[in-house]
Amino acid sequence: MGGCNLACRWCDTPYTWDWTGVGDSGVAYRPRDELHPMAWREVLERLRAYEVPMIVVSGGEPLSQQARLLPLLRALIDTGHRVEIESNGTVVPLPELAGLGVRFNISPKLAHSGDEEERRLVPEALAALAAVPGTAFKFVCRTRDDLDEVASIVDRYGTTPVWIMPEGQTPHEVDRHIAALGDDVVARGWNLTTRLHVAVWGDRRGV
Repeated sequence: MGGCNLACRWCDTPYTWDWTGVGDSGVAYRPRDELHPMAWREVLERLRAYEVPMIVVSGGEPLSQQARLLPLLRALIDTGHRVEIESNGTVVPLPELAGLGVRFNISPKLAHSGDEEERRLVPEALAALAAVPGTAFKFVCRTRDDLDEVASIVDRYGTTPVWIMPEGQTPHEVDRHIAALGDDVVARGWNLTTRLHVAVWGDRRGV
């Protein structure tokens, strides 16, 4: 999905929203090149052609367009697909969406994203998402200090279960950060995951 209400400096999909070059790459993408409106029925047919059991909706920020997503998601679920939505956790989900049985993978942003706290942490949205069964919270981290910030967010907003993912655009960066974080993540009783798409394809698009 295109468009985002945040502007994380290290975002790995800046081409979905960064029209001014505020990200770490400094590249200003052109929406006319990157965004292509499509009817939901056309999207449905393309997704069904992959013949996979699960569809993950990512962005950008998908919940900014959640009303438009509803017919597509209903159709996917009706045809037997499992559906997951990745979100930054700043938008309250519509009751109709929360009731569909989709899984929410929520990634609240930390201070190193460059976004102001009042923009990246929205209490009513986090509470609503935490109340949906099966929701998981993933935090992108670089250092042990980031884990302290995660703990503070968990204490304030009840954002569990916790998954920690290392930040990085290259396999080397991911390896370095996960090595720095691993022991502390395990000691806190949280879950640790890598960035499989970066490990396999680096920062290549369209994979």
